[in-house]
Amino acid sequence: LLAAIDELLAGLGEFDRVAVGFPGVVVDGTTRTAPNLDPAWADFPLAARLTARTGKPARVANDAGVQGLAVIEGVGVELVLTLGTGMGFALYTSGHYVPNIEMGHHVFRDRRTYEDRVGEPARARVGDKRWRRRVLQVIASLDPVFNYRVLYIGGGNARLLDPAELPGNVRVVDNVAGLLGGLKLWA
Repeated sequence: LLAAIDELLAGLGEFDRVAVGFPGVVVDGTTRTAPNLDPAWADFPLAARLTARTGKPARVANDAGVQGLAVIEGVGVELVLTLGTGMGFALYTSGHYVPNIEMGHHVFRDRRTYEDRVGEPARARVGDKRWRRRVLQVIASLDPVFNYRVLYIGGGNARLLDPAELPGNVRVVDNVAGLLGGLKLWA
């Protein structure tokens, strides 16, 4: 992955800093877990390695948290779900990010996690229509727990949702939010 990042950076021209959204728990630039990646990512000093490779300061945070930085309004409780390989989750209260809540790995129903129900393997297995019903069940289960003002849904599979079927305080956001959130990671 680091070699692939080197390749990407080579074609970008000048830059003054690096921002990365990582699919797992990140503490002080170190990846602690990466359930959908290789176990070698546990306790990997990603920000330090990127700084050493690029000669530029680097910041790393959870990918759902980074995406949320671009879309939240900073008022009350706001949640971000990212639907793709797994289910990313980010919680914001009055614009402040509460890091490293791995809601996707919390048991949802019948000893199966949220991610087991709405991650990509589940969608491929049960089909889009049933998967969309499952996403609505996840949304309904999170509402009375977090009493969120707005829930934003992003990630690669968000495009499969029908916004007309979603509650009024749920918004589908574009994946470009992940890039824009990277800029805000430095704000």
